[in-house]
Amino acid sequence: MRIGNTEIKHGLCLSPMAGFTDLPMRRQCRRFGAEYTVTEMVSAAALCYRDRKTADLAYLTEDDAPCAVQLFGHDPEQMARAAAMIASGEYEGCRSHVPPAAIDINMGCPVKKIVTAGDGSALMRSPELVRDLTRAAVRAAEKHHIPVTVKIRAGWDGDHKNAVEIALAATSAGASAVCVHGRTREQLYRPGVDLDVIAAVRDALPAHIPVIGNGDVRDAASYREMISKTGCDGVAVGRAALGNPWVFAEIRAALAGESFTPPTEKDRRREALHLARAIVAEHGDHTAARECRGRVAHFLTGMRGAAAMRGRIQSADSLGEIEAILGTPMGEK
Repeated sequence: MRIGNTEIKHGLCLSPMAGFTDLPMRRQCRRFGAEYTVTEMVSAAALCYRDRKTADLAYLTEDDAPCAVQLFGHDPEQMARAAAMIASGEYEGCRSHVPPAAIDINMGCPVKKIVTAGDGSALMRSPELVRDLTRAAVRAAEKHHIPVTVKIRAGWDGDHKNAVEIALAATSAGASAVCVHGRTREQLYRPGVDLDVIAAVRDALPAHIPVIGNGDVRDAASYREMISKTGCDGVAVGRAALGNPWVFAEIRAALAGESFTPPTEKDRRREALHLARAIVAEHGDHTAARECRGRVAHFLTGMRGAAAMRGRIQSADSLGEIEAILGTPMGEK
């Protein structure tokens, strides 16, 4: 699978997730086999207004390449300005060491405050606006040789599954790839992924435009099912990677015809702490320790005494406390 000048051998991607896919998590998943990552959502409007915290979300490093920066918004002019900033690296607060592999436009986020503002999956109801936003971003980014991709859903609700129409609108405006989450906005993240919709998008688009399937890929078996039933070129793993970066190692092992050994409890503790330490190193101890409580807790699923440990972690105010709870003293790697 190729996006612009980026070759993604197995099409194995980490799906963008607000509040989760920051640099520490992206690096961790990449160590276990993720080939392509995408940042958290970056507000095009906030970037245009020079918000420093927004700029930090787009931080890219050499050891997390290739990585796309995901923008959200509904104003074509702002989308163009933000795309130009990200593509060129010329914006206030830019810390990136490398250019993005692509600029991805979010057209799938179902969160109420995003949709109410006309962003995210609200765009699934406006094919013309999808075309205008994509064209604006493409024109701004192509000057810097950065491709534009889009992330969409199956549709707004069960009666309006228009992923094919939206994908065609975006690609007619120059989008280089489409990622399709096989749920409608109405479904949010409830069970039931429509693989037929993803297959329909793949059938509708030219072969040279990659289609990435997304939704409920949690292991090698569901990866194979996504590929075989949709014909998609790549797969984006989202929530299954929370507390489980080994999902990428499992899929990579299956692709190589090798056996996979599930992580031990010790492995889970070690990687939980690896992530916590990386978050604290990136953002500072007190605030970051509080922010990563829930993220560390994801690693405890299925472990002995998990409920008790989660309760204690939710009260932790420092990295030292988290380390003590997980039974790994400060300094142990």
